[in-house]
Parts: sequence; structure tokens; C-alpha cells
Amino acid sequence: MRKTMCQNKKMCMFGVSLLILTLIIGAILGLLVNPSSPVTWALIAMLLFIPFLHKKWSSEQYLEWKDDYSVGIDSIDQQHKKLINLINQLQTAIDYSTSREFEQEALDELVDYTKTHFTYEEGLLRDNGYPGYEDHKVQHEKMFKKVEEVLSEYQHDQDSAMSNAVEFLKVWLIKHINGTDKEYSSYLIERGVK
Repeated sequence: MRKTMCQNKKMCMFGVSLLILTLIIGAILGLLVNPSSPVTWALIAMLLFIPFLHKKWSSEQYLEWKDDYSVGIDSIDQQHKKLINLINQLQTAIDYSTSREFEQEALDELVDYTKTHFTYEEGLLRDNGYPGYEDHKVQHEKMFKKVEEVLSEYQHDQDSAMSNAVEFLKVWLIKHINGTDKEYSSYLIERGVK
């Protein structure tokens, strides 16, 4: 599981704020003392570069739907897209230090919708006699068990637990879609599921 760059949100934000403040003070002093100094202009360039770095770093934190993820069944693809959006919503709650209540609501919505999706998917597999139905259902159960383990950390370290949960869900969802979900897609499509 990939760790995020900054596990402690408050310390990370403090560090970034301190860096920006230092660059601003350095640039202002440089402009007052020696406006033609290359150091002054380097500090200004670094200040201007920070938004681009932030955009690049934050875009790596979020999942983006790719056509490669499609299983060829529109209803499943739409649900997978919604799961990706809900994971990204939880990532936003974590990244921007929203309230614990908002983080919990985002997580609850994600878990609830995941259960809805799994129920739907398992129903399609069961109703169409998919031979790997039981194994697929076991994978879903293992995922929920792992999420429960990760979230049991929540009482001890809230920031780390939420970050670990969202990272696990990102990796698991993409592996699941590209693995076992793609395995059943041709079977269901042959039976007329669209």
C-alpha cells in the first residue's frame, strides 16, 4: 500500500505554510536589498512554481476513470465510476482537513454504496449461473474485512487510519475491476447482460 507524502495533515500544512512564508519574506527582502539578484528571482520563481507542484501532487492522489477499466456492461461501469468518485470524495475530505464528521460521512457513503454495488454484482452473477460466483463473493467479503481492520485503527490514529483506508480502497478497486470483474464480463455479455 502506497503511503501518502504527508501522513500528519497538520504538520504537513504547517510545513508548507512555513515554506511559503519563508519564500515570500526572502523575495520581499531580496527586492528591497538587491532587486537584480538572481537569488531574489529564484525565490519568486519558486513561489510561482508552488501551485503547479500542488496540482501535480494532488492529481496523483485521485483516481481517474480509464476506458481500460470498462467491463463492457454499462450498469457495472456506471457503478464503478461512482465508486471512483466516492473514493475521490473521501480523498478530498482527508487532503483538505475537513471535519471528522465530513470524513466519516464520506466513508459511510462509500461503504454503503460499495455494499449496494456488491449486492447488484453478486445478484447478476448468481442469476446468470456464473461458475465463479462463490469465489467472487468471498473476495468482496475479504475486502470488507480488511476495511474493518484498517478502520479499527481509527480509535488510535484517525489521520493514518483514514489515509490507509482510502489507499487500500483505491488499489483494491482497480485490481478488482481489472482482475475478477473482467473475468465475468464476457460470461455475462454472452448471456445478454448489458
